[in-house]
Amino acid sequence: MSDVLAFAGVTVVRGDKKLLDDVTWEVEEGERWVVLGPNGAGKTTLLQIAAARMHPSSGVAGVLSEVLGAVNVFELRPRIGLASAAIADRIPREERVGDVVVTASYGMVGRWREQYDELDHERAKELLATIGADHLIDRRFSTLSEGERKRVQIARALMADPELMLLDEPAAGLDLGGREDLVRRLGELAEDVYAPAMVLVTHHVEEIPPGFTDVLMLRAGRVVAAGPIESTLTAENLSDAFGVPLVLDRHEGPNGNRWSARAT
Repeated sequence: MSDVLAFAGVTVVRGDKKLLDDVTWEVEEGERWVVLGPNGAGKTTLLQIAAARMHPSSGVAGVLSEVLGAVNVFELRPRIGLASAAIADRIPREERVGDVVVTASYGMVGRWREQYDELDHERAKELLATIGADHLIDRRFSTLSEGERKRVQIARALMADPELMLLDEPAAGLDLGGREDLVRRLGELAEDVYAPAMVLVTHHVEEIPPGFTDVLMLRAGRVVAAGPIESTLTAENLSDAFGVPLVLDRHEGPNGNRWSARAT
């Protein structure tokens, strides 16, 4: 079984709808995966299982060498860094940004009675700087723009030194400049050999950071294609995933490859 993620026939059913349908997928240590697909493809459901926050209806989901259903998820979750809208909605609006990040050390959302030392606060500041958000450290979470909240969530997800990093549409809601800056910083993180395995969910190939190694494409809960990004991210596969004929362009730059897509 993969050390990071190993899904075998994973299916999620809610009512009469299959959110995921017989998904088999593996993520190895050091890999950086992007998950692509249209709305309703099952991307967020897939990420919730990878984050040990949802169990499959059938099939086997292995996460960090543990099997969901046979492990205490409250012990597993602190090993996973997650940045998602669901987490953001639980953060107290008046929480100070520095505390939003540092509380991830205990897997907490919001300060309570726990104590942190100076090293914890220094690490939180360094992570905010890495993602270009250290100037926000004393702001209240409620005062941040959508783009600023995304950056703070990423720093928070890294705080506990996770073995797996999950990013659910990190560039959603950003303007062009903000998106490009974030994509560049995520590309730098992807190139770091000490960074955890990463899975990033997005609708847009333009948001794939340089340095990402593999791609999984979903449509209606099923796998359309999965494998190394250089051979799997093709116009044919992308068109099958989104259900519309697409042209895919690859742009080679000094910092790595970027992509763009448009309808034919």
